[in-house]
Amino acid sequence: MTIKQLSVFVENRRGKMTEIIQALSSSGIDIRALTLADTSEFGLLRLIVSDPDAAFNTLRQAGMMVRLSDVVAVGVADKPGHFSNAIRLIAEEGIDLEYLYVLASRIDGEAVILMRLDQPGEGIRALKNAGYKILKSEEICF
Repeated sequence: MTIKQLSVFVENRRGKMTEIIQALSSSGIDIRALTLADTSEFGLLRLIVSDPDAAFNTLRQAGMMVRLSDVVAVGVADKPGHFSNAIRLIAEEGIDLEYLYVLASRIDGEAVILMRLDQPGEGIRALKNAGYKILKSEEICF
């Protein structure tokens, strides 16, 4: 069970993030998670939203460079060692971790790892077999 994530290339200029967030808000799209990485010329905004297809179309119509990809959301106990155990498990299974980001969860004692894996099906299987909870998009909130 993967989740659709949007990746948006963002010009490094004042007001560009506001433009993106307002476009999604005006379309009734709820942002569930996001991360922004930047260079001197552009940023890469990754988003988990309530309706990825509508968000994709909204941002495309606004002239944004956007793409959809699959990520895996894993619930982990918010205790020392649990995050590293999940990441180690992925490596031991021979699965490449392309990137990840973590967010605190409203679920007591749990954090969420959003991972882009080269073999998402195998990663999900391994994580489930180890007792990790694989989350749906609607279970993610910040």
